[in-house]
Amino acid sequence: MMFPMLEIAMGLAALIVFAVFHWKLKWRNRSNIGKLPPGSMGLPYIGETIQFFIPSRSRDMPPFIKKRVKKYGTLFKTSLAGRPVVVSSDPEFNKFVLLQEGKSVETWYLDSFSKLVGHDTQDLEVKTNATGYIHKHLRYLILNHMGSESLKGELLRQIQAMTETTLDAWSAQEFVDVKHECALMIFKFTSKLLLGYDAENSGKNVTEDFHTLMDGLMSLPINIPGTAFHKSLKSQEKLLNMIRRKIAERMAAPADASKGDFLDHIIGDMKTQSFLSTKFITYIIMVLLLASFEAIPTTVVMALILLTENPKVLQELIKENQEALHNRRISGAEGITWEEYKSMPYTLHVVNESLRLASNIPGVMRRAIKDIEWNGWTIVLSQVGLHLNPEVYEDPLAFNPSRWEQMDRANVVGRYYIPFGGGGRPCAGAEFTRAFCAVFLQVFVTKYRWTKVRGGEIIRTPFLKIGGGFDIK
Repeated sequence: MMFPMLEIAMGLAALIVFAVFHWKLKWRNRSNIGKLPPGSMGLPYIGETIQFFIPSRSRDMPPFIKKRVKKYGTLFKTSLAGRPVVVSSDPEFNKFVLLQEGKSVETWYLDSFSKLVGHDTQDLEVKTNATGYIHKHLRYLILNHMGSESLKGELLRQIQAMTETTLDAWSAQEFVDVKHECALMIFKFTSKLLLGYDAENSGKNVTEDFHTLMDGLMSLPINIPGTAFHKSLKSQEKLLNMIRRKIAERMAAPADASKGDFLDHIIGDMKTQSFLSTKFITYIIMVLLLASFEAIPTTVVMALILLTENPKVLQELIKENQEALHNRRISGAEGITWEEYKSMPYTLHVVNESLRLASNIPGVMRRAIKDIEWNGWTIVLSQVGLHLNPEVYEDPLAFNPSRWEQMDRANVVGRYYIPFGGGGRPCAGAEFTRAFCAVFLQVFVTKYRWTKVRGGEIIRTPFLKIGGGFDIK
């Protein structure tokens, strides 16, 4: 005997209601694991992702963070892109987490980010967020080619030459979009430095693929045509293919054709380091290119926006760098030296202050793997929450490089100032980033004057973006 259609429909509706209720109950119970901080998990799966991504047209802390810090304190729970998350602006807790790298926590990002940069890629036996010996060896390789010893050699002067060439080209144009042109400059430089890639003569505009990849890093991991994540996967594959071709060329080249760069070094280490594979090297190089592509241009454009708005700071910066050039001429040095770079404290204060106000990533992310009671949860150490803390930085939204003269660095760095992470896994490219910004500013402010054409609006999405670009002439 057949059930009437109405009864079948009512039965299905009841099952759906029960399933949804069970799903929500399970989701809410998930938030009670361990001694979690207060907060809201939002809707099942979506969580509070929509609120997290609402753009904020301000240099200030994004409303998502600011409202919850005010309501729950500097430590709160939430759910982003399907993941349970604890967000922290607490300096002591952040320092503790950073020191637990490889013990109670591991480097981690949300699903889309992890899949795009090799933290959660099925065909990689060793992940790009590996700890212990693997991380130490990779750090050694990076520092060997981009660290302070290389900067003391020829690297600082190479940065100077690239900057002079780039700015000379800018001066011939009606106006330039600083963020776009800086990103292009950085890619040309770092791709040449790391793997001998000649961006000038490649005939391909791979910088657009980096922009697309960046747009998908914090998106929902939905691989459907038209979504940011789908577009990012397409761009990721193009970039990986470019790097694969360079690796294949280098591995097929005769021994006497060695360039002595990062790629040669890491390929040579494949003979003695079992964790190194061509797939792993491909992802590592992509991650290095991506990191420099975003961090340095964002800091440079932020510095130029702030200097444009603060002429007194600009004049102080010009004065220090003109004195440095005068001393260079007296010494007979042909280009910038390590000693000169380190003898410009105000310039470095400008860089530090620009990094602080930029806070260009949502935060430093770790995942609890043991001991910490939130096993499996992602922990976001909020950069902007620390960098704009009014208890540490008087008038935190003001651009005031001089504040660094009296700063208690032992207390601030690593607790309230983490542009390069910290603990057991600080960014190996930190000194390279600071040096590139400092050299660029020296050439720019001593040889050129500029006026703003348009743009320059700061938007946090939660990545820092420049609304309308920043066009100058």
